Amino acid sequence: MKLTRRENLALLGSTALSVAVAPVAALADGHEPKTIEVQMLNKHPDNPREAMVFHPAVIRANVGDTIKFLSTDRGHNSEATRDMLPDGVDRWKSKINDDFELVVEADGTYGFNCTPHKTVGMVGLLLVGDAMVNFEDAKKVRQRGKAKARYAAYFEEAEAMLSAEA
Repeated sequence: MKLTRRENLALLGSTALSVAVAPVAALADGHEPKTIEVQMLNKHPDNPREAMVFHPAVIRANVGDTIKFLSTDRGHNSEATRDMLPDGVDRWKSKINDDFELVVEADGTYGFNCTPHKTVGMVGLLLVGDAMVNFEDAKKVRQRGKAKARYAAYFEEAEAMLSAEA
């Protein structure tokens, strides 16, 4: 399909406008979106006795940030933990051995895990914006195996992190 000169100019103008407006929209709340990397590991880099971990396991982010789950060690994925997401947020589940990017779109507490290693404690927390929106509800979700103890420790860490911000 061939465009006329006028159609080309209109297309270029609308493209330029969208490129110019995007950074302004991103900064409307004073926050420029960033990418936060999370490694999926067989052993914690600082404590080799701690196996099957996300590093970091407790993440602080803002709406619009991208969480990039890196398949550093093979055999892992990232999945939203059932019933541990803010209202309106869709569950995700990446493929085993694949890196995965999640753009966070709502305030709240997000639980996540590695599908094959959840019961051995490969879990984590993502605290976005006003993380208290669903914090207590997420904290009450029943866990099994080592995930129960790790989530308890991560919620304590999250509470300390959030109270330090207040």
